[in-house]
Amino acid sequence: MNLPALLFTALLVLQAGLVITGGAVRLTGSGLGCPTWPECTDGSIKPIISQTQSQLHAWIEFGNRLIAWLILALALAALVYIIKKLKNRSDFKRLRLLAVLQILGFLGQVVLGGITVLTKLNPISVSAHFVLTLPLIAGALALRHRILDRPVLQLLPTTRTVTKVVTALTFVVLLFGVLVTGTGPHAGDAEAKRYPFDFRAISWLHADAVIALICLTIALYLVVRTSESTDVRKLFGRMIMIFLAICLAQGAIGYLQYLTGLPELLVGAHLLGATLVWIHAWRLNLTGRNSEKVNN
Repeated sequence: MNLPALLFTALLVLQAGLVITGGAVRLTGSGLGCPTWPECTDGSIKPIISQTQSQLHAWIEFGNRLIAWLILALALAALVYIIKKLKNRSDFKRLRLLAVLQILGFLGQVVLGGITVLTKLNPISVSAHFVLTLPLIAGALALRHRILDRPVLQLLPTTRTVTKVVTALTFVVLLFGVLVTGTGPHAGDAEAKRYPFDFRAISWLHADAVIALICLTIALYLVVRTSESTDVRKLFGRMIMIFLAICLAQGAIGYLQYLTGLPELLVGAHLLGATLVWIHAWRLNLTGRNSEKVNN
């Protein structure tokens, strides 16, 4: 793997990894393992043996913070690479903007992380912390897609419209999932506040959105199969089927965790699945473009 592939793949993996480590913080009850901000505990940027919080909880929370700083380092490296090596590309300004947004996103995450700790895991700030990660993952994927020259397909207007709706509905599904998480038992700390929603009702609303997404994805596949060229049917159709398989697996995990009382391992698997769903939805959006935008 060459340097740009390694750099931009690592940036994407760490942006996704921030979601997974954040989930580990929440599922292990480590949300206040570092009870102060920006320090971990009074007088120390990292956990210390004498602090009252469990060392395991403190290091899990601190590890999540370290991932964010690694993301900053990679985002800065990405910006330097783009400025030095890609300044003659026609999409240079867009690439530079995407890299800058990764850096600004880090700053936003730091602020939201601080608010989350200082408000003792208020569900609104916890939710915002996760939601901000979604465009940052999308941006990291867009950088990788463009710099590694991944295929861009010319779609008919109807196909492109349905693709955009699938991507938008995926985002809505994840937002409902955030509300479910903010209402459920895994808050990151036993004393943390929760949303005042009925857990059963919000869970079923989330499930209904997932069913709608699966149906719309099947519709997108049928549109591609019946109206697009052979090359598009082959590549884009395969991508849609991968996305559909991930959605189905994610839905199965969601129902299983609901029926079994939300065990931590299944909740963690569901969080990983949510990240993969979003990455593949955005990959569909990046790959399938209107004909007039293919070369832009």
